[in-house]
Amino acid sequence: MIESIHNFIEKHLLIENYNTIIVGFSGGPDSLFLLHCLAQMRAAKNLTLIAAHLDHEWRENSHDEAVFCHTIAESLEIPFVAARMSELYFDKKSSGSQEELGRRARRFFLESVLAEHNADAIALAHHLNDQEETFLIRLIRGATIAGLASMKPHDGRYIRPLLEIQKKDIIAYLEKNGIDYITDPTNTSESYLRSRIRTHVIPALRYCDDRFDANFQKTLQHIQEADSFLDIVTEDVFTQTATLQENIWYLSLATFLMLHPFLQQRILIHWLIISKVSFVPSQRFLNEIMRFLQQPGSKEHTIHTTWSIIKKKNIAHIKHI
Repeated sequence: MIESIHNFIEKHLLIENYNTIIVGFSGGPDSLFLLHCLAQMRAAKNLTLIAAHLDHEWRENSHDEAVFCHTIAESLEIPFVAARMSELYFDKKSSGSQEELGRRARRFFLESVLAEHNADAIALAHHLNDQEETFLIRLIRGATIAGLASMKPHDGRYIRPLLEIQKKDIIAYLEKNGIDYITDPTNTSESYLRSRIRTHVIPALRYCDDRFDANFQKTLQHIQEADSFLDIVTEDVFTQTATLQENIWYLSLATFLMLHPFLQQRILIHWLIISKVSFVPSQRFLNEIMRFLQQPGSKEHTIHTTWSIIKKKNIAHIKHI
């Protein structure tokens, strides 16, 4: 199994030319396994690893978990960085779930550690079962093709070396080697959609056909290939639809509004990303922008506290406030 992970890393060039990697380390079986796996590679790849642990402070024994993680990192001779969620200076207001707030907190923390140590990447321990659950959650919520493409091995500064490994194989490895790990009780709580999918839906799919896991990977690969192709098309059409002046992208609405609605939405997302604006993609959000761009006249529409869209003479651009 370790060899297959190394092959996966080589295939997707996950640590090519990297010197320092931040490893998101909760102390659970997945991140513990990832830390052990990367520790075995560090000499051959000349890697510096840093284990980063965020204490969400949601459980009474969370401090003990941080101590456990520190002890593990020391035993592997890996530098350890930890923080408590209450210490983080980021917008903790959330209209979503506690799970979503936790995800944003982890990202903020890990990216802060990345910047502080001038590191090259952040390694996360998502595995095949996480991928299946993510796909089904997004399917239930009516995701686009980009959403159904789910998690990718390489996503900006984030890398996921375990995406083809099953959870049962991770547990088997740890138990075979006598490696202790932390068990999160919320993983089995049916209060969360992910847990309900894990407990009921995926076992039912495997019962229907024992080829589910293998065929899921094939189907997801097809979706990811289609999404990657659409990214190329989107970038190509965007350069024909927009012009760059003094680091601002100006969108020609005469050309943009003639495009297919599917391509319009992908171009909007691409425009927002390269303009480095803060947004949470949703169909409602994209529809709001489209309604504004389709209106006649010169107007300004404030969509976020830090940015707005200005439309004048059939040209639109994003203004940072």
